[in-house]
Amino acid sequence: MLADGTLTRLDTAFSRDQEEKIYVQHRMLENAREFWEWLEEGAHVYVCGDAKRMAGDVDAALQEIIRKAGGKSAEQAGEYVQNLRTGKRYQRDVY
Repeated sequence: MLADGTLTRLDTAFSRDQEEKIYVQHRMLENAREFWEWLEEGAHVYVCGDAKRMAGDVDAALQEIIRKAGGKSAEQAGEYVQNLRTGKRYQRDVY
């Protein structure tokens, strides 16, 4: 994927390999402005994993990015996320 240009960047988050736990939502928030730009350019978001904590934390981070980097209200952020879901640009496979 790197060779054909499909993948241009890979960020990792490890919660068990070092003293300080780093989660997906941390990486999202660290790159909030760029993440927002990607969304505005048509990016798709796929979440797969733990439904009890991780999925909710990632969803909260997504809404925070939309509010802060996108300058939206909480209500507008909720609508934005719903539009992502409706457009199949935000999909979750959580268990």
